[in-house]
Amino acid sequence: MVFSSPTFLFLFLPVVYLLNLVAPKWLRNPLLLVASLLFYGWGEPVFVLVMIASAAANYAFARWQDAARARGRKDLERLSMVLMVVVNIGLLLVYKYTDFLVGSVNALTGAAIPLPGIPLPIGISFFTFQAMSYVIDVYRGETPVQRRFDHLLLYISFFPQLIAGPIVKYHDVAEQIEHRTMDVGRTAAGVRRFVVGLSKKLLIANMAGLVADRVFALPTGSLDLPAAWVGALAYAVQIYFDFSGYSDMAIGLGHMFGFTFKENFLHPYTAKGLQDFWRRWHVSLSTWFKEYLYIPLGGNRKGKARAGINRLVVFFFTGMWHGANWTFIVWGLYHGFFLLLETYGIVKVDRFRFKPLKYVYTVLVVVCGFVLFRADTLGQGVAMIGAMFAGWTLAPASQALLAEVATPSFYLAMGVAVLAATPVVNWARRKVKALPRLAPLFEPAGYVASVALFVLCVLALSASSYNPFIYFRF
Repeated sequence: MVFSSPTFLFLFLPVVYLLNLVAPKWLRNPLLLVASLLFYGWGEPVFVLVMIASAAANYAFARWQDAARARGRKDLERLSMVLMVVVNIGLLLVYKYTDFLVGSVNALTGAAIPLPGIPLPIGISFFTFQAMSYVIDVYRGETPVQRRFDHLLLYISFFPQLIAGPIVKYHDVAEQIEHRTMDVGRTAAGVRRFVVGLSKKLLIANMAGLVADRVFALPTGSLDLPAAWVGALAYAVQIYFDFSGYSDMAIGLGHMFGFTFKENFLHPYTAKGLQDFWRRWHVSLSTWFKEYLYIPLGGNRKGKARAGINRLVVFFFTGMWHGANWTFIVWGLYHGFFLLLETYGIVKVDRFRFKPLKYVYTVLVVVCGFVLFRADTLGQGVAMIGAMFAGWTLAPASQALLAEVATPSFYLAMGVAVLAATPVVNWARRKVKALPRLAPLFEPAGYVASVALFVLCVLALSASSYNPFIYFRF
């Protein structure tokens, strides 16, 4: 079940919210837990058992650590940590990377080992990393062990952030699981945030995605410069508004049910350099890798050379986390390479004399990287990037495609996307709130705009069957 489906919007969400609203406080956690398992089991009736087993294993590892610490057995604490990592990474290897590893062995050795074809549980990377962060924080003494399994399972399976994040740390929501309030103000703010995210997804990401899919489906020999750039920019818009829209919906749903989640996107396309970009893009994942991989590897405490190696390792695994394909690995290393250029002062973004070049450089590098990310093969990605910079001969197939798909509604969506990807809306909001005559009208106008956007979203849902979700495969 996805947030942008009629089943969720008109059945699941209203029923769960109303039941949670009228239920006594002692029943709200069990109710949300059952609803979350139903939400996941709607499309994953078997794999919901995998998620429960994963939660149970990590619950046991944390309890083991707590008992070992009480007995002063550091060796048993370390053993539980090692086993926790083995079990969780093993889970990812089995379900997410088996076919990739077997295929790579076949390609390198000429063997013909049959691919197992193991189905991928939706959101496995998200709930696995979330569970690992809990156990690691217990080991570090940063989080008290949770003795109630149902509370830990709710933390891992809570449906707003279950299948696409943001990756939530247990100590950020532990108190909210135990004690939280639902009121009109939080609900209203949550609904508005949800509608904003839904609009990003249905009105911008889907429109851009239709065009991106058609361009990337063209044979590489039929690509020219205009089509390649339209496809690349359309996909950059699709992935940002698809994923940030989902995060907005998750944060909004959290508010509706009394939870507060941290922001996951901070206008990354306005970043000044790749280091700044990764402080703004998918913040919860960047933070996870920083705290649980980069710093334990030594971070930047052991010299620039070691810091560079550590960053490459982190971005290798960042690419791997996104998918079992060499395109993702190369995309991760590509970002790691540009971060090294900035770290070692080869590319000095802060010294660009013409300040807009900072933004142009960042967007150019990111968009080219997303071409590799989206491509089915490395060859296709390289060929498309080549067409973006050297496809000067207009190809009939590309021109015919652009004439068909690059409609006024597409250009309107792209124009809105450019504005929505910047802080200009927040800036305008602050300016309006500062005006005494207009400030009282701001909240009512916001609700009217939310209703209008929701109506447009419903119309978009009814008019098109195209409603993919990029991060389902992660």
